[in-house]
Amino acid sequence: MPELPEVEVVRAGLERHVTGSRITRVDVLHPRPVRRDPRGPEGFAAALAGRRIVAARRRGKYLWLPLDNGDALLGHLGMSGQLLVQPDDAVPERHLRVRMVLDGAAEDRNLHFVDQRMFGGLSVSTGGAELPAEIAHIARDPLDPEFDDDLFVARVRRRSSGVKRLLLDQGLVSGVGNIYADEALWRARLHGERPGDRLTAAQARTLLGHAREVMEEALGQGGTSFDALYVNVNGESGYFDRSLHAYGRQDEPCDRCGTPIRRIAFMNRSSYFCPRCQPVPRRRRVPTPVVAPD
Repeated sequence: MPELPEVEVVRAGLERHVTGSRITRVDVLHPRPVRRDPRGPEGFAAALAGRRIVAARRRGKYLWLPLDNGDALLGHLGMSGQLLVQPDDAVPERHLRVRMVLDGAAEDRNLHFVDQRMFGGLSVSTGGAELPAEIAHIARDPLDPEFDDDLFVARVRRRSSGVKRLLLDQGLVSGVGNIYADEALWRARLHGERPGDRLTAAQARTLLGHAREVMEEALGQGGTSFDALYVNVNGESGYFDRSLHAYGRQDEPCDRCGTPIRRIAFMNRSSYFCPRCQPVPRRRRVPTPVVAPD
């Protein structure tokens, strides 16, 4: 699934290529990608026709395009969604689901929503230009200049869940997905099952710093692409997968100590870690109940 750096690459591309364009027509070629819009496919298309795109914004893994009437086109890429800027004469992609015809930019072009698995989707958020109500509950991400580091550290240290689960909690911090959680934990020398309330403030702050650092590095390389399902708006892949130290490197030597990287199941996904650099935390001791003498 595309994570924060990949979604930010797409957002920046949309800002560059479609801001200022007017949507002249919308073709919904499959109803599933607009299933969250209560207007239905025809109402979704009608709500966008004639509207001008004024910006491109992001909260965590969600994208939205504010429109000139105060509404917004809200989108999530899901597992395989792509937003591609294409010329008018482009051959339609095999999994093209929604086509938006644009004009008023440097040249006429189309914005295509392509989604093979159709877990992603688009909807129109009424009055959502500043922040769609549908995603107002999602926390800011570590690259957001208004992210509160002190609040994050305090909240993590009050929770008994494993720290990797906390990194993936979108109500606590958004945008950190499976790949970058594993990479940040490797850099911080922490096992993902280490409870949050067993971290020092310094450890929690260091982990946050590594999460921010690894995502900034990924952003600089266009994101992480393991296959053709993640590309930017021009159809280009990112290259950060070549810089990964933990994720996807099962049985390969740790870049720090040489110990083979281990893979374990985690929340229907996988976690990768170095068993030497990131030792499994000891279980909490359960106090033995004291039985009063008869």
